[in-house]
Amino acid sequence: MNDSLVTTAADPAGVWAAALGTGGVFLLMIVLVWQIAATWRARMLAAREDEYKALARKYAQLLEDNQLMQHRLLEELGETRKSVNSMERMMREIE
Repeated sequence: MNDSLVTTAADPAGVWAAALGTGGVFLLMIVLVWQIAATWRARMLAAREDEYKALARKYAQLLEDNQLMQHRLLEELGETRKSVNSMERMMREIE
């Protein structure tokens, strides 16, 4: 039994076959790790993109709210100016 093991290891074709097999296994492992890393990176980028989209939606809503508040304040300022102008006219008429 020992003779067959020694002769198999001494066979050059068997050595080359073992080397190619081992290289193939390592290559397969490298490709698998590479693909797992690429998949993980793609998922992280997709999650980041979703967060950016949510942030953009929130910003758009806040911008719209801000514009509404600004419009209301401008209307109130206009009404206040009208009131002040009418009070000034009344004060001038009294003098």
